[in-house]
Amino acid sequence: MAADRSQSAGIAASPSVTLLRDRLASGALDALTLVDSYIARIEAREAEVGAWAWFDPEFARAQARNLDAYRRSGRPLGRLHGLPVALKDVIDTAKIPTENGCTRDANRIPLRDAFVVERLKKEGAIIMGKTVTTELAFMHPGKTANPHNLAHTPGGSSQGSAAAVADGMVPLAIGTQTGGSIIRPASFCGVTGYKPTYGAIPRRGILAQSPTLDTVGVFASDPAGAALLAEILFGDDPEDSATAPLPTPALHTAALSKPPIAPVFGFVKPPSWDTADQQMRSAFDELVDALGDQAFEMPLPAIFDDAAEQRKKINFAEMAYHYYPYARDMGDSLGQVTRDAIVEGNAVPARDYLSACDMPKLLNAALDEMLTRCDAILCPAATGPAPNGLETTGDPIFNGLWTLCGTPCITLPLLTSEEGLPMGVQLVAARDNDARLMRTAQWLFNWADGVEQ
Repeated sequence: MAADRSQSAGIAASPSVTLLRDRLASGALDALTLVDSYIARIEAREAEVGAWAWFDPEFARAQARNLDAYRRSGRPLGRLHGLPVALKDVIDTAKIPTENGCTRDANRIPLRDAFVVERLKKEGAIIMGKTVTTELAFMHPGKTANPHNLAHTPGGSSQGSAAAVADGMVPLAIGTQTGGSIIRPASFCGVTGYKPTYGAIPRRGILAQSPTLDTVGVFASDPAGAALLAEILFGDDPEDSATAPLPTPALHTAALSKPPIAPVFGFVKPPSWDTADQQMRSAFDELVDALGDQAFEMPLPAIFDDAAEQRKKINFAEMAYHYYPYARDMGDSLGQVTRDAIVEGNAVPARDYLSACDMPKLLNAALDEMLTRCDAILCPAATGPAPNGLETTGDPIFNGLWTLCGTPCITLPLLTSEEGLPMGVQLVAARDNDARLMRTAQWLFNWADGVEQ
């Protein structure tokens, strides 16, 4: 069940982001020419895929023209010069709508860019547009369909970002994850999704759902592309208490480097393994067998069995607080799944919430010991291929554990179902081991493609 990354019918092949960056920097490729190619793709496919919440082709072209003129001036270029990037529509963009997937915020125009948008502009990226999110970045679906099969969900809540990259509408995109909102849609749509260590990327100017869990992440066609974008976004911001003034890891260099020895993977069957689709289970059996001595099964301690429930208590309790204005003002017009979560969050006792907030310390102590025996944990990115229908975003049960722990994780599009739908392979590392994770992920990505290393 190895993936065929030659792309299924209707899906555009994705060029290497690293190659695009180098061609743009050298002048072999103009930013306007590149942007026009993506605009053509969007115009051809958006009516079917529905990835965009806001898109103005002339705005994208104007940025590209300015960047081409800047390059011809001979001045130093930013590290993302000319690369188009899509933004999940919970990320504030000055003078551009940020509507958070909900009617209450329709036509909302922020006055200030989010931290990540400021970084993108500083490094010469092109803000391509805003991608569809589920309602308030939770689980009530938006309009987006899965590019591989329009009858299937693209996942949530960063559904538009994953679908836009998967369909070749943009090379890079930014999303957020509170449960499984980067890893799951990346798995369903067949792209690389990377959620870094909690607190690595500042969240100022991004919709707060559950600040104890909310994490910014990225989408690309391969780990090196994800590393290039994420490294730019790492930083410290006094307006986000989860961040700290720490050195930025060399993610892109690590992704392009060769491991000193071939990596070893600890295969983990996460809690609720019995909910995994049989195709996913069989595919992982094949993958572990193919890796041979480089993979071994590693059980999770019993302390992890209750992690999903503890994560939910934190998420829903904080969501009830942060989304109170929406519940107050929108009433029954708020999606049922969102309303139910807020009601449940209001009922969480303070002692249970505080106890749940202590869980990551215990879980990470156990993970640190496990990860002394392997380079990364290997596990499914979702329970199976994307479910049929657009009324659901799928089950995040295999993602929330790692979000609770705050560990870096990445999904790779290495497997396919019998129906030709993608199934992602998730790798997890210890907190702050993002660079090593990137190197390991790129090695596995190349290994699956048969690239000699």
